[in-house]
Amino acid sequence: MAVITKFVVVREGVEKMTFTSKKEADAYDKMLDIADNLLPFIEQSELELDDNATEKLCFYLAENKNQLMNLLKGGSAEKQPAAKKTTKKTEPKS
Repeated sequence: MAVITKFVVVREGVEKMTFTSKKEADAYDKMLDIADNLLPFIEQSELELDDNATEKLCFYLAENKNQLMNLLKGGSAEKQPAAKKTTKKTEPKS
């Protein structure tokens, strides 16, 4: 019998993702926090995006926060290599 430790990110009672390491789960949870914090900032703009597009934009910006921070500091938009993921998606963010 094998014992498997799983780390589950839960938001508002809904399981979002399952990870095999606490570090990955914490990073994903932090990314979701960033996306949640970006939401009111994007909503107050004059972009006239629907709710789904606004949520997707916030999620994208949060996922790519390192590149975004580099751009905001005046750096270039160089592509970062994709990190190898060892996650199991349990339910899409809605």
